[in-house]
Amino acid sequence: MYIIMLGKPGSGKGTVGKMLSEELEIIHISSGELFRNYVKKAGKIGEEIESYISKGNLVPDELAIKLVEKRLEEPDCKNGVILDGFPRTILQAKALDDFLNKHNNKINIAVELELSDKDIIDRIVKRRVCSNNECREVYNLEFKKPKQEEICDKCGSKLIQREDDKIETVKQRLKTYHETSEKLVEYYKNKDLLYAVKLNIHSGKTSEDVAKEIEEYLKK
Repeated sequence: MYIIMLGKPGSGKGTVGKMLSEELEIIHISSGELFRNYVKKAGKIGEEIESYISKGNLVPDELAIKLVEKRLEEPDCKNGVILDGFPRTILQAKALDDFLNKHNNKINIAVELELSDKDIIDRIVKRRVCSNNECREVYNLEFKKPKQEEICDKCGSKLIQREDDKIETVKQRLKTYHETSEKLVEYYKNKDLLYAVKLNIHSGKTSEDVAKEIEEYLKK
């Protein structure tokens, strides 16, 4: 099964995607994590990727497509994947369709998590991430606080605020989303693959609730 997670940066795609990954027993691939990990071992190309990410801009289509396709060819993806943060443009979506078609696969569903820009900003600037690359657990200083301040509950590593989670970068990321990625909703809606979940950070609806709702929809 191939699932696309759509939504603004900070809408919860990663958290819900990981939960679905565990329940459905398929790999969750975050393009952000993929790019950040690549930055550390790719020399000048890595520096180029970092220059886009740190400013809240999109990694160029050609480079993003190349990296994601390379990842999809690895053995742990043979039963399907949950893609979080890719595709982000129509060109990337069409390239993904072509790639999957060549391997006799297709997108089964595109899940959109709908959240207002104000809620996104409130959520992201309070987000903290475990600095341990093997863990990368995500916290929120308001909605999901660590038991010990600045320390990960799972592995005990220090929590950090990513450069692309700071307010000016978040605003730029939202601007970029509205200009490019927002069109993907219509793209998958026209293919009759879209399932939208409306969210509000004060509604009390947890990521677990959202994941269960999506699972129930998939069962139907």
